This record gives sequence, C-alpha cells and structure tokens, in this order.
Amino acid sequence: MTILGPRSAAREHLIPHFTPESIWSEDQWPVLDRGDGAYVWTVDGERFLDGLSGLFCNNLGHGRTDLVEAMTTQAARLPFGPCWGMTHTAAIAAADAVTGFAPAGLDRVFFVSSGSEAVESAIKLARCFHVANDEPQRTTVIARRWAYHGTTLGALSATGIPKLRAPFEPLLRGVVHAANTREVDDPALAIEDAILAAGPETVSMVLAEPVQNGGGALVPPPGYWEELRAICDRHGVLLCADEVITGFGRIGASFASERFAARPDLMTFAKGVTSAYVPMGGVITTDALVDRITSSPMGSFLHGSTFGAHPIAAAVAVATIDALRREAIPERVREREPALRARLADLTAAHDCVGEVRGCGFFYAIELTQSRARGVALTPEQSGELLGGLLTRWIWEEHLLIRADDRGATMLVIAPPLTSDDAVLTELLDAVSRILDRVDAYVARLGS
Repeated sequence: MTILGPRSAAREHLIPHFTPESIWSEDQWPVLDRGDGAYVWTVDGERFLDGLSGLFCNNLGHGRTDLVEAMTTQAARLPFGPCWGMTHTAAIAAADAVTGFAPAGLDRVFFVSSGSEAVESAIKLARCFHVANDEPQRTTVIARRWAYHGTTLGALSATGIPKLRAPFEPLLRGVVHAANTREVDDPALAIEDAILAAGPETVSMVLAEPVQNGGGALVPPPGYWEELRAICDRHGVLLCADEVITGFGRIGASFASERFAARPDLMTFAKGVTSAYVPMGGVITTDALVDRITSSPMGSFLHGSTFGAHPIAAAVAVATIDALRREAIPERVREREPALRARLADLTAAHDCVGEVRGCGFFYAIELTQSRARGVALTPEQSGELLGGLLTRWIWEEHLLIRADDRGATMLVIAPPLTSDDAVLTELLDAVSRILDRVDAYVARLGS
C-alpha cells in the first residue's frame, strides 16, 4: 500500500471549498494540525498567526479549555436531542443566552447549523409572517450588490457576487440587488428606489450586513440604518441584519446592530456564537413576528432541521457567551480599535500600494492599488497576478493566515481573534507591512 503525504491524501479524496485547482495541485498550502490562542501549527511543524480567526469565526482563539469542557460535558450528558415537538435543556439555555446577548426587543431564536441556513431561515420566516398577514404576494427580497449571504440556493440568490452566482443560475426569482454603501452617495435612497421599482406590496424584506464583507468591510455612513428602518416601516417591509460575521463582539459591540442603531426585525448569526468550536447558526427575531405566525392558520413556523439546536452546539454557545461577558470581549475590541486603526493608517502612509483601509472593530479590508499618490489603479492583469497566487504565497511565507480577496476589489482582509493582545496585533501588522512592501516592489518593477 502506498503511503501518501497529507496533501496528496487530501487530493485523493477531499473536495476543497472555494479553492482553485492551481492552488490545490501545489504542495505549499498549510495542513493545519493544532492550535493555541491566536496561532495554529501545521503537520510540518510550522506556526502560523491566524489573522482571519479561521473564517471570521474563531473569535475566542484556539485551545479554549472552557469551551472544550462544555462540549465534552454535554456530550456525556445528552449528545443529541431534537427540537421537533420537544426540546432539551441545552437548547433552552442557549436560547436564553443568545437572546440575552442580543439587542433589546429580539427575544426569540431559531437555531440551525450555519450562516447560509440562517439566511434561508430568515427568508422563510419573513414569508410566513406575510402569509399570516394575508399578504402572500410579499416574496421579494432586497439585498445589496457584492454582499455575501451564503451558498445554499436561497442564500446564494441573495448573494450579490457575480462569479459565485453564475454557475448556478437561474437562481430563485424575487431577489433585487440595490447599490451598497460604497457605490452611491445616498445608499438608503437606493434601497427605497428598489422597493418602489419592485412594487412595495410585493417586497418581503431588506437583507443587509451592518458592515458588508463583500466589497471590503464597508462601514455604513452615519444614519444609514436608521433610514433603512424608516423606509421599511413606511412600506410594510421587514428589516433583516445579517450578523453572521459581525455578531458576538467582532465590531466592538455584542452585535453590530447595536453599534449602528439598526433595530432590525430579524437578525441572522453563526460563526462566533460558538467561536466555531462546533457549527451553529440561527435567526433572532421579535415576539410579535413569531406570535403572528403561530396564531395564524399555519400554527407554526413550517421549517426545521435535524441538527438545529444540537445539544453540544447549544452548550458551547452558552460557554462562549459566558466568556464574552466574563472577559468583556466586545469592550476590549472597542478599546483597542483606535490603536489598531492608527497602525493601519501608518501602513497606508508607508505604502503607496494601499488605496484605502476600511472597517471597524477587529474587521478590516486593505484595498490595493498601483499608486495611491498618482491615483493609478491596478490593471486587470496586475490584479489577476496578485490574486492568482502571488498574494497568497507571500501571506504563507510570512506564516500568516489572512485573506487575499477579489470580491469587488483587490484586497487583503484581516480579522484577528478578539482575544488578541497588543503583541499579537503588532506581529500581525508587521507581517502585513512586509507583504505590502512586496506589493509596492511588484508594481514598481512593472512600471519601470
């Protein structure tokens, strides 16, 4: 029997997620083996700084014994119990913890296992609400261009990233994509124009991330979410904040909806609810919305999944929220934000290849350009080379895990664990600075 190395073994049987064959066929990508704090180690014994918190989700870092203990204790007590026609004590505790951490007025939670499922569930909740109100024609969802809302068919229909949608079209009808907060001067008006164009009587909900990931950590302008609330109220439309990335402290608040005064009717979450130790997601909504559905002829929310409110995930969610509170994680992120932003501003000043840095809390995108001083953008060929492997190779050579992103711009995206101290943040940004040195040298060489 031939003994394969880990990468060869992976290629033999494993289908990777969103990984080009040009990368998968090489022998450079990390094979992770263990983690501790903000660091992970590969099977080759190399240490990497996890500057993306896995995928914006390992908020409390690796190796948390409190989360592991919650997991194992629950597994020994009750490893599985359904939430159909019954429930279990872990689900009850998790529902109390999640709604207690959420903004006031969002008091009911429906658990699933991922962010995509959470968005699917929010779309279905909104439809059931309108059916209960004798408005079954309200099926249209207003989302935003370049937004990422997931990969299942309904969530992908709401996603506004062309290359992710193209292989699976036609998608669900009834999703309209409006301008995001970077594309127009009055992005709230763009949402209302989309509602009016679709016919307000046909619109179910507006779906938006408080800080949009696609396009590069797009922070809303002042008053944007208050305007969205007023627009939705004016037209009888539900407002859904997609907090899959921004929830559980990432933006320096329990949820970004608090920071931006969003007041949504529904709020999706996943990723950080368990610090990614086990999969979990869900939708938080109001008593009024749920009561309207359950008091209608439907009698219940006609949706469910085998693993929704899984006991082990529920127990870890409770332990995660306990840690977020006990260690004042959202407050620590907000306190460190000014210093982190100042250091990112220093990186911008020192590197002409940085066009702009966007973001807040512990979530930032560094948009690359050919020359900020001369106002020269990267050519399509330069972006293709950088995103086709150069940036990824330079990131790995720094023993760093961050994202080289092509969704709406050529970017580096950073989102360190929320427990990162000053030493970790300094190490992260020093590595990013060296990568930017290489980008500067790359564009200078091509221009010479």
